[in-house]
Amino acid sequence: MKLKNKKILITGGAIRIGREICRIFAAHGSKIILHYNSSESAAKQLFKELGGTDKGHSLTKGDLTCQSYISNLISSLGQIDILINNASIFDNKPLDLEDLQTARQQYEINFWAPLTLMRQFKKQCFGDGLIINILDQRIYSLNSNTGSYLLSKKSLANATRLAALQWAPEVRVNGIAPGIVIPPVHLPNSKMQKSIDSIPMKKTTPVKEIANACIFLAENDSITGEIITLDGGQHLV
Repeated sequence: MKLKNKKILITGGAIRIGREICRIFAAHGSKIILHYNSSESAAKQLFKELGGTDKGHSLTKGDLTCQSYISNLISSLGQIDILINNASIFDNKPLDLEDLQTARQQYEINFWAPLTLMRQFKKQCFGDGLIINILDQRIYSLNSNTGSYLLSKKSLANATRLAALQWAPEVRVNGIAPGIVIPPVHLPNSKMQKSIDSIPMKKTTPVKEIANACIFLAENDSITGEIITLDGGQHLV
């Protein structure tokens, strides 16, 4: 797929991994639809950095737990070429310690919202479409300290492969499963360092490598149903 002038919706695009994905696709000449919810200031700053409407970019603000918003989001944008489901929330607690409301919210944002957007994308696609789901290396194992976050990401990984099978050849569907990239706001760096020391490569995954992987998946038309793991070998431990 040639990326120049391609229209790309990136959820959670204002900060962290999403910000770098927006930057790299914009650098390739794509037209970015930058979705955000609470990160308005960061979204507007990035939008300006990318060149704003003069470069064909646009902003969309919305709550991904709101069914009326996500059910009509893609249809309101016109034809888009690539969907990148990046938005996610992370509340890492064992099954017996997390409250039901938090569990439901994680499933809504980490699984149901991406799946809904995937289905909407498929309806408006007439061939040569691409979906990339940002997952997590935790999908390859079971963790005694993880509950609905892990389950929601595993569900999205399964949906990635299933959609790739069912929607070919019109739509390619792939995923990227990062390891430790940027610590969550509530996680002390000291605790993150202990996790890094247990990884075979003894280092975090640079955000730019995840963005580069998105470009790789976009430009190679034979790849579908693939999940690229970028975690320094963490899933092997």
